[in-house]
Amino acid sequence: MDLAVAVLRLLPPETAHRVTVELAARFAPILLPAAKDDPRLAVAALGLNFPNPIGVAAGFDKNARAFRAMFKMGFGHVECGTVTPLPQEGNPRPRLYRLREDGAVVNRMGFDNEGMERVAERLARARKGIVGINIGANKTSADRIADYRLALAKLSPLAEYVAVNVSSPNTPGLRGLQDRDALRALLASLVEARGAKRVPLLLKIAPDLEEHAMDDIAAVVLEAGIEGLIVSNTTVSRPPWLKSPFAQEPGGLSGRPLFAMSTRMLAEMRARVGKKLVLIGVGGVASGADAYAKIRAGATLVQLYTALVYEGQALLPRLKRELLACLDRDGFSNVADAVGADVK
Repeated sequence: MDLAVAVLRLLPPETAHRVTVELAARFAPILLPAAKDDPRLAVAALGLNFPNPIGVAAGFDKNARAFRAMFKMGFGHVECGTVTPLPQEGNPRPRLYRLREDGAVVNRMGFDNEGMERVAERLARARKGIVGINIGANKTSADRIADYRLALAKLSPLAEYVAVNVSSPNTPGLRGLQDRDALRALLASLVEARGAKRVPLLLKIAPDLEEHAMDDIAAVVLEAGIEGLIVSNTTVSRPPWLKSPFAQEPGGLSGRPLFAMSTRMLAEMRARVGKKLVLIGVGGVASGADAYAKIRAGATLVQLYTALVYEGQALLPRLKRELLACLDRDGFSNVADAVGADVK
């Protein structure tokens, strides 16, 4: 763990996050050397060419302030957000907890963000790299589908893909949009609204779904004609082996305890949708072996966030080296060849 991470961990979690984003936004694009990737890590997906499959999950760069820094660090894509039409403060503090003993985080942030207008201003500036935008509905909205349409219309011209977040556990009632009829109505509306650019749409789902719900989601997304799934968001479940005194705080659990659950669900969704959709695997990735397991379970791309809290800038180069070693060990000439290797 580098010195900067050690110092940041002395701060309250939300303060540390805010300082990290601010420092990254101001200095990292200037001070960091540009990262170069082994061509074996390149991925073609969603009509885009990713230099490597590892991206930053939504939640880190909520307001599109630090994505340039993350590209300089060597991430293949950055997903900003979640962004709502109107600015909102989110839930009362404290709302973010480090579970150090468990390599995990619990959050109940509640879509705190500066709103789509401010985010759009930042995204309109010149950039190099693939930016996804994660969109959501305002907590007090009377028409959540209308909120998603507003955010899509404003932000999709500025993004390489749009992630539709219906799975945060921290906005009351939001996960109900994963129900079959509600999801069909939402996706039909967004597909109709995305317009001529036809920006790729991906649906971000919860890891706590039952079998019938996964069946319904697979059927609805294939029917709707969107391009992919992000598997998965944080979990409201709590493994009994958690040691941290903050383990039972309400909110979404991310990090190491989420890995097995989210990877299993990833494989199950890949089996349901076949090769028709791009799947992004999220949840508990902290090593090249973790990323490789997601890829073999069906992920074309992988995202992480919580591991950055504990390891910082040193994480990504190590992860890439380990991923390449996994490919070499198993005889894959490139990362794309390993996608879905474990899915029957």
